Amino acid sequence: MSLDERIDALKAKHQALETEIEEETHRPCPDDTHIASLKKLKLKIKDEIAVLSHQ
Repeated sequence: MSLDERIDALKAKHQALETEIEEETHRPCPDDTHIASLKKLKLKIKDEIAVLSHQ
């Protein structure tokens, strides 16, 4: 997998997490713990994208 492909895959995962967070937030009883873990994972992916983009 090339660097560009890896970045694209991470961006897709980042967007999928954003969608999942939005869906969870709009549920009648959102799971705050699950939302927090999704946000942490999303931030980790964003940081990885930033690192790879500067290579």
